[in-house]
Amino acid sequence: MCFDGKFGSLTRLHSNIYNSADIIEKSFQPSNSPSNSDRLVRWNSSNHSCHILNVDGSCLDTPIRASFGGLISNNTGFFLSGFFGFLQDSMCILLAELTTIHKGLRLASDMGLEDLVCYSDSLLSVNLISVQVSKFNAYAVLVQDIKDILATRNYTIRHTLREGNYCTDFMAKLGATSNIELCVHSSPPHDILGMLSNDAMRVFFPRA
Repeated sequence: MCFDGKFGSLTRLHSNIYNSADIIEKSFQPSNSPSNSDRLVRWNSSNHSCHILNVDGSCLDTPIRASFGGLISNNTGFFLSGFFGFLQDSMCILLAELTTIHKGLRLASDMGLEDLVCYSDSLLSVNLISVQVSKFNAYAVLVQDIKDILATRNYTIRHTLREGNYCTDFMAKLGATSNIELCVHSSPPHDILGMLSNDAMRVFFPRA
C-alpha cells in the first residue's frame, strides 16, 4: 500500500494487477484462440465493487457533430447521475472521448465519490492516459488534467468493449442532437431505462 512515499487505494491496486495479468495472458494466446465473435460482454465486466463511470464520445451526422456522454452508477447498476454535451467547432472523435472522461471524472469528484472505476471503449484514450504524453501533443493539457484527477482520488480507468457500454452510447448521441455544452441528469432519461435494467441484471451481449 505504500511505495516510494506514495499511497494508493485497493481499487487502483486491483485494477493495475488485473490490467497487467490481462496483457500477459493475451501476449501468449495461440493464433487459433477464439475470435472476438465468440466473446460475451457485459456492463462492469471486471466486477468492480465501487462506483462505476461509463463514458463515450461520438461523431455523427453531416456535417459531423462531435459529442459525448456518460453515466455514473453504483456497483449494482443503480443510476446516480448522467450527462451529455456537444463540442462546438470540432469533428475529432479523440477529443470527444477524452472530454467525456474528463467531464465524467469531474462530475464524480463534485459528487464526493471517493472510489470509482471509469470504463471507456476508446482504447486510444485509455492508452494516452496511461503513458507519458509529449507536451507537443494537441491534447496534452486535457490528458494531464485527467491524470491530475486520477492522482488525487481513488479513481482508475479501464477499457471496455462497446457491447458493455451501450447506455453511454445513447447519452453521447443525445449530445449530438443538442447544442448544450454540458447537461447533467439527476434521473435517467425514459428511453434508457431498459438498457439500465440490462446492466443491473448483468446481461451478456455477444461481441460483434
